[in-house]
Amino acid sequence: MTTKMKYFNILLLALFITSFSYAQDAKSMLKEVSEKVKSYDNIAIDFKYNLNNSKENVNQETRGDVTLQGDKYVLNMLGTTRIFDGKNIYTIVPEDEEVTISAYNPKDDKDITPSKMLTFYEKGYTYKMDIEQNVKGRKIQYIKLIPIDSKAEIKDILLGIDVQTKHIYKLIQTDAKGTKYTLTVNSFKTNLPVSKTLFTFDEAKYKKDGYYINKL
Repeated sequence: MTTKMKYFNILLLALFITSFSYAQDAKSMLKEVSEKVKSYDNIAIDFKYNLNNSKENVNQETRGDVTLQGDKYVLNMLGTTRIFDGKNIYTIVPEDEEVTISAYNPKDDKDITPSKMLTFYEKGYTYKMDIEQNVKGRKIQYIKLIPIDSKAEIKDILLGIDVQTKHIYKLIQTDAKGTKYTLTVNSFKTNLPVSKTLFTFDEAKYKKDGYYINKL
């Protein structure tokens, strides 16, 4: 998996987590979250994303946005667009004039979908309450998730939850090598007018524009 694709997966993991609660009430809250998210016709999120590794002197920041409808999504980040139409994943890189098409396999753990992201922490993680912060009048409660597998690439995940809206405000993921991936949600909108062709990939258009179509 390329570094860019890994970033996409981390982002998608974060963007579908929209609520949480105290550890002792996690199961009931997760059910509530799942039902809440499914009740929306669509979700549009604008976010800021930072990658930091002080040991390697790396600090990169970018912005992006994602629109979701059911299992389908369109994600824009790092100059790349990723579309999932429910069957295939299309990664469009204008800089290289290239499109990579890969068939989605629900049995492949490397492919992240909304259904997985809403339940990923039910198995393989322990979680506990962490710090609470006041951010411009908003009460943000952090919850720490720690993988049960000691050999996991992820060291821990911190979820910052807006207590009032029950939406995610920030996600900080730290890997075993000390790299931190921080996602901050700037806006979270629901049930917006969405074009019927938003999640449709027009292969003929990109071929006409001279793009190389790479089918895996």
